Amino acid sequence: MKRLRYVRMSTKKRVIVWLCSIVLLLLALISITLGHMKPILTSLATARVSNTVSRIVVAAVNEALAEGKLEYTSLITFEKDKDGHITALKSDMAAFNRLQSQIADSILLRLGQVSDEDLAIPIGTLTGSPLLAGRGPSVRVKMQSVGSASARFRNTFSAAGINQTRHQILLAVDVDVSILLPMFRTSTRVSNEISVGETVIVGSVPETFTSFDTTPEEQEEYAQDYVLN
Repeated sequence: MKRLRYVRMSTKKRVIVWLCSIVLLLLALISITLGHMKPILTSLATARVSNTVSRIVVAAVNEALAEGKLEYTSLITFEKDKDGHITALKSDMAAFNRLQSQIADSILLRLGQVSDEDLAIPIGTLTGSPLLAGRGPSVRVKMQSVGSASARFRNTFSAAGINQTRHQILLAVDVDVSILLPMFRTSTRVSNEISVGETVIVGSVPETFTSFDTTPEEQEEYAQDYVLN
């Protein structure tokens, strides 16, 4: 009786050892597979989220433009002298701050509506082989994204001709997105800058105009010779 009990206990221990070995082997295979899939999933998820965020930003800005919230004349006013010449440009900072907040909120609302997506990835792509990329049945991976957005306006001035200045109102939007994937997460920042207003400020045309078609290093020397002669 004692001998039989010993045999049964040894068989049970062998089964437990085999089961543990199989579980450890499976865990090792899963770990290796995830390690191999992680850069591929990260790249695909980042590309998908970046494209989605860019479309959301453009849609939010187009909506604000369609509603007349980004009218140039409602954001910028000019001060003029008695002769009608522009002497100063004033920005309505209250309107700018209000629009920044509204556009950021609109982007976050739209982003929340598409936070859950499925990535359809062909098995051939998961192998990492260029020859098998895009081939085979697709594996669907659940992806969830959570983000924060910030919007800010800035003014730029550039020459647009003789005594003419181009003024642009640029809207810079930064969206930081945390992407949740099975077993790991990644993050990315999507930045967009869109021109939402533009005008050309025309000044008085001078009677004479001098241009030096030289390198920047030679301009000072040519200017001195021109003045002295």
